[in-house]
Amino acid sequence: MAVAVPSSAGRGELIERLVRRDRQVVAGGLLLVTSMAWWYLLVGAGMDMGTMDMSMPMPWSPGYALLVFLMWWVMMAAMMLPSAAPMILLFGMVSRKNRAAGSPRVSTLFFASAYLIAWGLFSLLATVIHWLLDQAGLLSMQMSSRSVTLGALLLVLAGLYQLTPWKHACLRNCRGTLDFVMRYWRPGHRGALSMGLRHGALCVGCCWVMMGLLFYGGVMNLYWITGIAALVLVEKLLPAGEYLDRAGGFVFIAWGLWLLV
Repeated sequence: MAVAVPSSAGRGELIERLVRRDRQVVAGGLLLVTSMAWWYLLVGAGMDMGTMDMSMPMPWSPGYALLVFLMWWVMMAAMMLPSAAPMILLFGMVSRKNRAAGSPRVSTLFFASAYLIAWGLFSLLATVIHWLLDQAGLLSMQMSSRSVTLGALLLVLAGLYQLTPWKHACLRNCRGTLDFVMRYWRPGHRGALSMGLRHGALCVGCCWVMMGLLFYGGVMNLYWITGIAALVLVEKLLPAGEYLDRAGGFVFIAWGLWLLV
């Protein structure tokens, strides 16, 4: 019995259909995870602020420390996944077209998970800093800075970092998605994990100081969280993003100096 072999054009059409289906599945998964992360923040991230004694600092038990870590990690996912979505979708497309990549959807899951692991490590460091600032009496019960000097220093530091070559190098790699894939491509699930960790580390390097501004505006201030997330999205996705980050740097510096004066 003869078996019909699809032509090269037919194979190309089949691959394109599979790529579109993969993009729909991955995009749907990213939308679901991001929506759940924002919902977790909207309901208070497990923090019952209404029952807390605002006159006393919250005791840092292991359970509370874990809750603060989860708050930071989920917040990073809510803020950073939208700007990472184009990279994750591109990785999935390349994985589908590369036969040595293994299952494209599983590889994409490894890539996205590694990206979140990188931000999880940052969240662990942020939790330690959160504890240190809280123990020093520098944070209010709303998790914002009580010290004008601390707030000003955070703003000036964020502004100065926006102008450094390290910031621009990390941002360029986060924005240049195809160049990143071509330079660091590794096949298989282990390769996807390695690439996800690398891309996540570059994104942490791009935005870590900006995330420190949450200690100024309020770690649980949804308006502040949304504003920083929008700024990150603009920097990474808009054509003029590399110039807007410099403008933001000058704004942060001026803002911090104004607070000091």
